[in-house]
Amino acid sequence: MSDHEPSAVASGAVIAGVVPGQSPRVVHEAARYAALAGVELIVAHVDTTRFVAFEDPDGYVNSATLDVAGEVARAALAEVEKDAALALAGNPVTWSVRQLIGDPALSLIQLADEVGASLLVVGTRKRGLGESLREFLTGSVAARLSHRQHRPVLVVPLGEPVGAHEDLPWE
Repeated sequence: MSDHEPSAVASGAVIAGVVPGQSPRVVHEAARYAALAGVELIVAHVDTTRFVAFEDPDGYVNSATLDVAGEVARAALAEVEKDAALALAGNPVTWSVRQLIGDPALSLIQLADEVGASLLVVGTRKRGLGESLREFLTGSVAARLSHRQHRPVLVVPLGEPVGAHEDLPWE
């Protein structure tokens, strides 16, 4: 087996953490790495309006919801599924969509552990006051992923890059 054969690259799925309406670049990059490794692509969306209340011994997750859940969560999942199908049209990689619940970084880590993922792929966050406040309160998902588990994290730049002399979005 040479180092260039897909099975030598990785052994577990590639996970793309996405949000509704996000640029397809995250899914495209994740699909590229999944194809190179010859593994499945899992497109994962984390519903932050629900959180794990407790988990049964058989693995069933009992969730609690915030007041805005239900229809919003179903609509978000439908949008992620539609966007993934458009982004992956004609791509031969095997893929699926999963909706997780709770904290985005911790949920992606748990999924990665469950499936033995070889790579996590996420995008940079949007610019704006709302996103800056969210990141201030919860921290960067990419940074939290890179410090809380062992597998590589690919961060795909979305939007226009910040110039060398411009303030970064969190500054």
